[in-house]
Amino acid sequence: MKLGWLPRAAIVLIAPLLSMVAAAQSGAPSGQLDIPENIHFVGKQDPAIRKATAIVNGEVITGSDVDQRTALALANNTQQLSPEELERVRAQVLRNLIDETLEIQAAAQEDITIDTPELEGYYARVANNFHRTPQAFTAYLHSIGSSEQSLKRQIRGELAWQRLQRRRIEPFVSVGDDEVQRVIARIAASRGTAEYHVAEIFMSATPETMAQVRANAANIVQQIRNGANFQAYARQFSEASTAALGGDLGWVRAEQLPEELAGVIQQMPVGAISEPIPVPGGVSIIVLADKRQIGVADPRDAVLSLIQMSVALPAGSTRAQAEERGRQLGAATQAMGGCGHAAATAQTLGAEVVANDQVRVRDLPPALQQMLLGLGVGQATQPFGSAERLSVLVMCGRDDPPPVAAPNPDQIANQMEEERVARRAQRFLRDLRRDAVVDYR
Repeated sequence: MKLGWLPRAAIVLIAPLLSMVAAAQSGAPSGQLDIPENIHFVGKQDPAIRKATAIVNGEVITGSDVDQRTALALANNTQQLSPEELERVRAQVLRNLIDETLEIQAAAQEDITIDTPELEGYYARVANNFHRTPQAFTAYLHSIGSSEQSLKRQIRGELAWQRLQRRRIEPFVSVGDDEVQRVIARIAASRGTAEYHVAEIFMSATPETMAQVRANAANIVQQIRNGANFQAYARQFSEASTAALGGDLGWVRAEQLPEELAGVIQQMPVGAISEPIPVPGGVSIIVLADKRQIGVADPRDAVLSLIQMSVALPAGSTRAQAEERGRQLGAATQAMGGCGHAAATAQTLGAEVVANDQVRVRDLPPALQQMLLGLGVGQATQPFGSAERLSVLVMCGRDDPPPVAAPNPDQIANQMEEERVARRAQRFLRDLRRDAVVDYR
């Protein structure tokens, strides 16, 4: 189940937090912080104490707000969390709620509001992504300990923040034709190099909170590997602007990513999720959704015409019997002289035949992808299957993908603008955090 219900805002490359807020904005002197190596705290300090609620510029975030948003964040969790892990999740949820409150407040200062019909419409779209009516989805939220009010507040915050960016940031961001042409030239020069479809969860951290944030990130990785939904976790925990997109960064080259991420992504298999990666300003978790070569048609986009020939194995067949039956199936299909003789060969073997002429290579399991891409028309794969059934795929035809079109200048300009808007939005949010009056209770 996915929560990627918002309109596609921007596929952006979110750089981690790189520096302190500029002195001109903060009124504080710039330069290196003067922190001694040997720290001695004044007064008693109990690291076990966690503040459960907060007042943000006079607006209260209650314990119920944290409870309900935590329940929403853990809806896809497949394992029981320890008390320590749950406390880390709640602390992250509280930080996200504080940011959300600051975003809503900043939008309200610009007279930006989200009317009820629009809010209800987006809520209905979320419910539809869960294959439920709004009423049934509301009941589901209550069943997991959350509420429609909590989710609607999150929707309101995301929409208001997007509109504030369109008013306060986007009009002042532009991309020149010369910049676009330089990008096109770089793309031409990098033709054939690898490009990666990446999704990310970024969680900010200071030196003091790094250990706690890394532990929280490690727990998220484990939950996703156990079957939890990455997009749902990205929406709840990521502090990058791509959170509304389920963490999707789109297609990027390794050099476009921070150095720490670039080194990891080049070693990952497609579909893998990384361990938490320390980066400047926090921790990132990345998923490699896909991989391709720039400017080169991906052979996995070829459409195949296939025949699947299958034979059933008698109950209780031994391994040797299954291997012998597989050898017979493989020998017969390799010698049958193409798909035209498939029906006669199947009758001889007592096999079932299914034909499909619209199979995309990338939709098949990775092991079959590589094998099929190496076959010619009329050739068959090795037998594969289970203890009850063995199959082969016979190649009857192949339509290769068309050549990749030249880069589109308008698309490149739009993506560059989106990246710059996202970076300014991150700086804007840091300014809001700096100026906020937050009282923890």
